[in-house]
Amino acid sequence: MNIQILEFVEGAAQAKGLTVIIDVFRAFSVACYLFDKGAKSVLPVETVSQAFLLKKTNPGFLLLGERNTKKVEGFDFGNSPTEILQHHLQDKTIIQTTSAGTRGLTKAVHADEIITGSFVNIDSIVNYIRKKNPQTVSLVAMGYNGESRTDEDFLCAQYIKNSLNNEASDFKIMKEKIRNGSGSRFFLPENANHSPTSDFDYCLDLNRFSFVLKVRKEKDQLSLQKIFI
Repeated sequence: MNIQILEFVEGAAQAKGLTVIIDVFRAFSVACYLFDKGAKSVLPVETVSQAFLLKKTNPGFLLLGERNTKKVEGFDFGNSPTEILQHHLQDKTIIQTTSAGTRGLTKAVHADEIITGSFVNIDSIVNYIRKKNPQTVSLVAMGYNGESRTDEDFLCAQYIKNSLNNEASDFKIMKEKIRNGSGSRFFLPENANHSPTSDFDYCLDLNRFSFVLKVRKEKDQLSLQKIFI
């Protein structure tokens, strides 16, 4: 198994084989919480305008997403697990667009198969890859806005790679590094409304979920499918 770590939007565009698009803070942690709260489907799109257009033709769908970490004006939800946990989403379809994660999904056009990456379901991701046993695995750490490195995404990729190579990772040390690095924004008072401190813990709740989210494409629309491991 050839395992490569790539980064950012250009990394997603280069990814081949079984590809994991990683966005810990917060797109693909949030997506797991959406399904856990009963959502029927999550439809990732690249742009805000695409999200509004899809909503216009499907008024019953809900809009979720952010730009520059803040909720998009006119959307139902921001990109926050803390917010999602306050709602019942049984049988709801969610349109999701974010600055990094959903862009990565749309750019991974050379991948044989795409799943999402986060710490909240990381062992299920590893077990899924082992079961598939692909020749090539691409781990894409999307980073901030899909263009600069973040500790959480790069370390998530490293954790997955280590596990696939039967090497241990010290998650406690990783979490502390994230807390003191790119995750420190969750502890700034000025970010409390759109990036609450609780989001840090929800997104780093290791193995809270036992499923993976696989990308499906029907016509021109992507959707996430929950698969239990």
